[in-house]
Amino acid sequence: SASTVNMANNGSRPVVLVTNKETPLKGIQKLQQKCDVIFPSTHPATREEILELAGQVDGIMWVGHMALNGEVLDRGGSRLKAISTMSAGMDYVDVEEFKRRKFPLGYTPIVLNDAVADTAVGLMIAASRRFHEGRLAIDHSQWIGGPQWMLGRDIKGSTVGIIGFGGIGQTVARRLKGFEIGQLLYSGRRPKPEAEALGAKLVPQSELLQESDYVVLAVPLTKETYHMINESTLSLMKPTAVLVNVARGDLVDQKALVAALKNG
Repeated sequence: SASTVNMANNGSRPVVLVTNKETPLKGIQKLQQKCDVIFPSTHPATREEILELAGQVDGIMWVGHMALNGEVLDRGGSRLKAISTMSAGMDYVDVEEFKRRKFPLGYTPIVLNDAVADTAVGLMIAASRRFHEGRLAIDHSQWIGGPQWMLGRDIKGSTVGIIGFGGIGQTVARRLKGFEIGQLLYSGRRPKPEAEALGAKLVPQSELLQESDYVVLAVPLTKETYHMINESTLSLMKPTAVLVNVARGDLVDQKALVAALKNG
């Protein structure tokens, strides 16, 4: 707990608060080579305890999606010198406030690309081959079998649309090279120079939704992208389309999604 480390910085080793005790040990050990590391005493940590400790440390490793804003910087006072998150998404961070104060902020935009892309392809296969439905049938002793039962859909020859062709979107595209898909579309704010080598074609989002057999969401959550998948965008999609969201949940209006699934 926080009480086991001398909080006073004598100028040699900075004290760093890691806000979640479940942070992987490998990362903690790396930090400990240069810093004294402390954790909140509670788990999960309360915001009040984190704020209380913020003024007693030189740096914070902000683990999780609790709001990271001016309040944290205020409580950090003159001693707190830097904060780093361990995520690519920054929707919980008041980035403008950090810029205004010229306060050093770290994040990890490429560290998780491979893991997230693997998950995206895994979800595409699981949905198209009805893994979850099949597993439920096994669990409930309802396995029927037969040539037409639980037929899935091919990824080979299909049209895949990726909304957001940044690091994660491009990594998904590289994973799909072995699947012999028919067409790769992407939409975003601007053309990406990497797209040509990946065989991806920039189209308006409405066209991507209409044409795609698989739609992969890989955009950050912002005011503009909140509920970007909603009643009207869902109505553009093929009734047979598979939607894969490996970004933030709030990109999708869940009520509209449930209604679309129920109504076919």
